[in-house]
Amino acid sequence: MTSPTIVVLQGDQTGQELLDEALRVLDPAVIKVDLQFETFDLSLEKRRATKNQIVHEAAQAMKQSGFGLKAATITPEIAGDVGSPNAILRKEIDGTVILRTGRRIPGIRPVGGVHAPIAVVRMAVDDAYGAQEWREGNGLDEWSYRTEKISRRVCRAVSEFAFQYAERTGGKVFGGPKFTVSPVYEGLLKEEMDAAHERYPEVRYTPQLIDATYALLMTAAAEEPLVIPALNRDGDCLSDLVLQMFGSIAGAESLLLAFDDDLNAKVVMAEAPHGTAPSLFGKNLANPLAMILAGASLLTYIHSKTATLAARAISEAALEAVYDGVRTGDLGGHSTTTEFTDEVIKRVKTKIEVWPTLG
Repeated sequence: MTSPTIVVLQGDQTGQELLDEALRVLDPAVIKVDLQFETFDLSLEKRRATKNQIVHEAAQAMKQSGFGLKAATITPEIAGDVGSPNAILRKEIDGTVILRTGRRIPGIRPVGGVHAPIAVVRMAVDDAYGAQEWREGNGLDEWSYRTEKISRRVCRAVSEFAFQYAERTGGKVFGGPKFTVSPVYEGLLKEEMDAAHERYPEVRYTPQLIDATYALLMTAAAEEPLVIPALNRDGDCLSDLVLQMFGSIAGAESLLLAFDDDLNAKVVMAEAPHGTAPSLFGKNLANPLAMILAGASLLTYIHSKTATLAARAISEAALEAVYDGVRTGDLGGHSTTTEFTDEVIKRVKTKIEVWPTLG
């Protein structure tokens, strides 16, 4: 049987440094999973030199392998420059869903007493992003217009995955779009959420308007895990808030998923939700936790016993290290980037050696 291949998408500044740390953890010698790696340089310099051809090549490789692990990259703000590689990757692999899960980081105080995980299942395409925009008129009579679109196909993927994820994690599907104000446009997602609930009647379902979702987040998340389907723009804002509710964005990974016609994941790209942190570049101070967790999450989609055990070992080892006080400066500790990773690797090796003896 051919070993799974993870397409490694290199990035910029601290993003690349943290990717290197995650790859140290994913070393087959550490996790005892036979993996292959295919690397593409998505640094700003390389993207400019190839006029983004390298991004298209990386996307095609991910479509072949089904797995990608991406570093944070710089998106230049200059008009006519290479732009965001994420937009190209999403289009090329037909990525339709982004999953980001806020969770408690041991020893880090969350906001408002939340403790149960909150997963935001967001559209990865369309809505306010890439919408056609224009203005008409002059002075105070100038008007701005925007034409947005969403498809039933993407709404169905978001809803189906949200209920699948809630079923798998014991969570409740919560929230939704502002369908009362926009019954035709935003109501499309609500229709698919309701339809998904009919397919998963055992999953708890409490739909809310998006404004009520924000208002109820902290009280609802104190009770049970939540899974929130969202439009692209709503989910972008919501996931940033959710991650900060748990004290830091360092404890969460981000997954981009593409699905086949049966709504099974066919391509998964994992990354950290944070940026390139140029102020920390070269200082060995940045927190690799989110990037390490991204690697662990990717392993869960390989669907083998050894990969699943390795994913659990990595996640537990990383969070246990934080609990035991091995923390980088952003979490109130004094560990360097490499010291934290070294500790995670040590703990992963221990777990993988000990667990088989326990059956």
